[in-house]
Amino acid sequence: MVGMKPKDVVPSAAVKFFGAGTAACIADLATFPLDTAKVRLQIQGESRKVEGASTTKYRGVFGTISTMVRTEGPMSLYNGLVAGLQRQMSFASVRIGLYDSMKQFYTRGTESAGIVTRLMAGSTTGAMAVAFAQPTDVVKVRFQAQIRLADGGRRYNSTLNAYKTIARDEGVRGLWKGCMPNITRNAIVNCAELVTYDMIKELILKYDLMTDNLPCHFTSAFGAGFCTTVVASPVDVVKTRFMNSGGGQYNSAINCALTMLKNEGPTAFYKGFMPSFLRLGSWNIVMFVTYEQIKRGVTRAQQCWESPL
Repeated sequence: MVGMKPKDVVPSAAVKFFGAGTAACIADLATFPLDTAKVRLQIQGESRKVEGASTTKYRGVFGTISTMVRTEGPMSLYNGLVAGLQRQMSFASVRIGLYDSMKQFYTRGTESAGIVTRLMAGSTTGAMAVAFAQPTDVVKVRFQAQIRLADGGRRYNSTLNAYKTIARDEGVRGLWKGCMPNITRNAIVNCAELVTYDMIKELILKYDLMTDNLPCHFTSAFGAGFCTTVVASPVDVVKTRFMNSGGGQYNSAINCALTMLKNEGPTAFYKGFMPSFLRLGSWNIVMFVTYEQIKRGVTRAQQCWESPL
């Protein structure tokens, strides 16, 4: 990330790797109910078609949260949290923690990185993260989408049970279901999120609008969250629908997108936009602010350890 002064000690790749995963887990803990509401809104049209229901169960972000708490209990807002934290620890560590290293790789170690280089770095780490952590994302989405049955049962009883059930019923490939749309989605998200944050922060520091501190990180993260939501929402809806679908419901991610367009119209691709923005905006703020503080804190601790006097 930009903003380091010459006299500053640059955090190591290991600090960035583990710092990104830790910051992402903290951000997930703070924003998980919004993410669950987003998933429920995104699959709502699909659920009505499958079940033959004519009424809309969820209305708006807070209406969805209220309905879930009333009908399923408050803990339903954290369905899939364990898989979500597993996902962030493995996923964010790669896509965010290795972003600077990938920029240096493409620029062959020089400090000057243009927009194309940043986009390439964001796309690369985003794709690498999906290939590595896709099973955790599938399980997280399945947990968030599941609704308690009339007899009190659930589709999956635990995170481990979900991994086993999906592998047994759909094969090991089922754990990588939606991998291609997710790679597309995360290449877009990573570019929009990291590159936007990088450039907004760079401009703020370049024109001395703020110092490299919390207000600067907050503003940059908020802008990154909004841009990411606008760009990535259509792919995110398709990814959620496809990963949550049963065997044979959709032939491919493209078939899923075409079915949505035919049955629900183009607005279906922006279902859950408000919870997506609330979630991504708040997630970006918590994650980037925490990430910057972790990097600084660990780097200072290393300096104190190496030079105690």
